[in-house]
Amino acid sequence: MTSRTFQRLAMAGILAGAGLVLAMGPAEAGNKPPRTVPVRLLALNDFHGNLEPPTGSSGRMVDETGATVDAGGAAYVATHLKQLSDRNTLKVAQGDLIGATPLISAAYHDEPSVEFLGKVGVTASAVGNHEFDEGYDELRRIMYGGCHPVDGCSPAGRWKGAKYSYLGANVIFKGSNGAAERARGSNGVAEKAEKETLAALNGQNAGLTAGSLRALLKDYGVPALPPVTVRWINGVPVGFIGLVTQTTPNIVTSEGVKALEFVDEVKAANVASGLLKLVGVKAQVVLVHEGDQVAAGQSPDACSAQPGAGNRIATQVDPEIDMVLSGHSHQAYLCTVTDPKGVARLYSQGGSFGRVITKVDFQVDVRTRDVVRSSVVADNQVVTRTVTPDPEIATFVQNWKDRVAPVANKPIGRITADIVNTASASGESPLGNLIADGQLAATKSGGDAQIALMNPGGVRTSLSYAGSPAGEGDGVVTYGEAFTVQPFNNLVQVITLTGAQLKTVLEQQFTGGPNAQPFNKILQPSSNLTYTYSRSAAWGSKISDIEIDGVAVTDAQSIRVAVNNFLVGGGDAFAGFKDGTNLWSGPLDIDAFAAYFAANPSITPPVPDHITVVP
Repeated sequence: MTSRTFQRLAMAGILAGAGLVLAMGPAEAGNKPPRTVPVRLLALNDFHGNLEPPTGSSGRMVDETGATVDAGGAAYVATHLKQLSDRNTLKVAQGDLIGATPLISAAYHDEPSVEFLGKVGVTASAVGNHEFDEGYDELRRIMYGGCHPVDGCSPAGRWKGAKYSYLGANVIFKGSNGAAERARGSNGVAEKAEKETLAALNGQNAGLTAGSLRALLKDYGVPALPPVTVRWINGVPVGFIGLVTQTTPNIVTSEGVKALEFVDEVKAANVASGLLKLVGVKAQVVLVHEGDQVAAGQSPDACSAQPGAGNRIATQVDPEIDMVLSGHSHQAYLCTVTDPKGVARLYSQGGSFGRVITKVDFQVDVRTRDVVRSSVVADNQVVTRTVTPDPEIATFVQNWKDRVAPVANKPIGRITADIVNTASASGESPLGNLIADGQLAATKSGGDAQIALMNPGGVRTSLSYAGSPAGEGDGVVTYGEAFTVQPFNNLVQVITLTGAQLKTVLEQQFTGGPNAQPFNKILQPSSNLTYTYSRSAAWGSKISDIEIDGVAVTDAQSIRVAVNNFLVGGGDAFAGFKDGTNLWSGPLDIDAFAAYFAANPSITPPVPDHITVVP
């Protein structure tokens, strides 16, 4: 937040020790410091239900010294949070706390993960795209409680709801009056979001009513989720604004969010900031589920973020906003950016899977209730496993592990070596090829599938040859391990595409086309599909020599293509799949994967050589 004093700040961000400091400019150094109170934020992002310590590369992190160390696991997160907490502390998060989770959490619709986060004191979180994996209605159940409408209550009993606030300022109902008003009248969810927002704002004695709030937002829309919340600490209010990537409709199953609109993050943040300012909350923090990529092997405290979607938000949101804590890209960085008035503010992210906690210390002026920007110090703390795991959380995790063990530890097949999800030069991976082959095998008889394609983002981790602590032995693949690879419970479906439409879908893997693919996403092909793509050719002319079972594909021929329902709905910007006809639905993706192992008891890693790349 800027004041006349802060406007005189010279912009200077420096790395000091293990953390980032927004340095004081020389014009302020001689001023008498105002009376301030300390605030500490401890932030997590992209936890993805990793209650157990994540394995493989997902369980390692480069620390501040450049060493790669084992990191993550709920009991270790809890210990580090306790060690880092003091009386000035608020714990927050930036989304994707649930969704795409290991079986220990996913088997119970992520209630164990949300309960854990409540136990360790998280008070507010932005929603991430994965919070919508099971749809908006299921997210509301997670927020407010109740048993799952299909699977019923978990072994722990009736779900009581999250102990922290989920925020989504840029998630609104479609239509300013039509669908949004019908949603308000039919099921009360709009009123619920309004009441939550009013409760947060009226904590400042604002005296707002539902009618006045709607009037304030009449040109913006009807919130589907609370846009803001306020927490008091040391006698001052701190406002939190939650945002999720506006690309969410392209990366979740469309049916679950069909009533929602995900508006531009900057626009939404500015509206939410105005609401906070209206009721006198000047210390403002954005929690946003959008971020940037970094150079590999960097310290988590380095500003190695390559400016992208996250940086756009961090630099363009209202100057009233003091810092932007981000997520989504699973990277760790601490950066100083400038707000639209040229004043320094923090832009950070803390990796993923509970491997990093972002600690942010700052002072709030008790007279202006504003953040003293020059006091902001941030540090990305790696969640090492060299500390004693928290005994309460360790017992909590073990209880859920015991509950799911009969399913998770069941062997389903064998592999002869690691089967990795690391992309080759062509973009395909051995594990991606294997999954596509499994989906083709599962849909040949009922759906008449001829080929299969798998979205690369749905292949969440590799299969390791080495045995796990469960004791199944080297080379044995358990159901739990297979589920961790494919945790979404998508349906495998079959559609008919012409040869020309298939070529269009393959062109849509690359940037530069009308589908606005944000970066190249190579679909993982079944082993009987081959083609060539050119790196240098213009979009629309990149793909050639498509063959199925060694036979050239013609533009006019009909092809039965197996894909998951996420892709059928146009997910990951593959709009061409929406042109498919004669839809047939088969098994869940995890069931198709398990069945393939049952039919092929000892699997050798496929060679990812189905795509030829030319200059």
